[in-house]
Amino acid sequence: MKKHVFIIGGGVAGAEAASQLVKMGFDVTLAEKETQIGGKLNQWDRLFPSKRKAAEVLDFINKNLVDSKARVLFNTEISKISKQNGGYKIYAGIEECTADAILISTGYDVFNARIKEEYGYGIYENVITSVDLEEMFRNGNKIFNSNKEEPKRIGFVHCVGSRDEKVGNHYCSQVCCVTAVKQAMEVKEILPRAEVYCFYMDLRMFGLQFEDLYRESQEKWGVNFIRGRVSEAAENIDGTILIKVEDTLAGRPLKMKVDLLVLMVGFVPSAGTTEIGKMLNLDLTPENFLKPADEHLDTSSTNLKGVFIAGTCKSPKTIADTFADARAATLKIKEFLEGSEK
Repeated sequence: MKKHVFIIGGGVAGAEAASQLVKMGFDVTLAEKETQIGGKLNQWDRLFPSKRKAAEVLDFINKNLVDSKARVLFNTEISKISKQNGGYKIYAGIEECTADAILISTGYDVFNARIKEEYGYGIYENVITSVDLEEMFRNGNKIFNSNKEEPKRIGFVHCVGSRDEKVGNHYCSQVCCVTAVKQAMEVKEILPRAEVYCFYMDLRMFGLQFEDLYRESQEKWGVNFIRGRVSEAAENIDGTILIKVEDTLAGRPLKMKVDLLVLMVGFVPSAGTTEIGKMLNLDLTPENFLKPADEHLDTSSTNLKGVFIAGTCKSPKTIADTFADARAATLKIKEFLEGSEK
């Protein structure tokens, strides 16, 4: 009989792993709590660094998944997992499934910007997040403030919920800086006369072509970068936002009025990641992501035999890294199920 792999989470990592595992000859069941495959990718319009449409990547993983004929359970959450006959029994929605191995790919959540009350998200209408702005891009590139007017000055605040001791997240979310640069250029494409400012602590443009995007944003699009953390945002009587920031390069405090303030929210472990981790008593990293068996030699296995992890449930990643990580996890699962894992 074919070995059976149960995958929890149908984002990029889960969908790609399901397709690859079917090609390897395994039976696969994928449980997704939403009504569609792709996870957070469904919220995105264009992707860095090439600005390709997110829909292209979604089409790729959806087509591969359909072609693979993997069994997909939508609107399905996991209520219980127990060990059974060397494998696992999974209670998924109204179904009970048995599996020889489990792959957890429960993804991430974006940081709740309401926690940073000093920025006024959820209080002031003209304070939005990077996710909200991306939705504007997806809905026809119409960027308006609360008065239904095109904003003349837009500010981007980096590292909201990342590298922040006050909220307990000391880590870098990896993609916020390059996302801010991408979005700032997109705003200038749509509103060429608008003034755009990025307020950052350190620009971490670690990927190939990321630094080129940073240079292009300044040289071609005129995006302004100010080194300093925004300390406070307040609403003016006309709905504009007054921000206070210390320009650490100039060594002076700065006040600026913007028509729209965009908060670049980072990655946090998803609610599903936390629930499954507790359910299986899996080891966690200090940041509460799922912890790999070995940070260098085996990043796909966990402390529980037969349970594997892939994607952003274990750390922030780019989409390209998530694909690579999912494919690596399938090879580790193949080794385990064929008895060649040492």
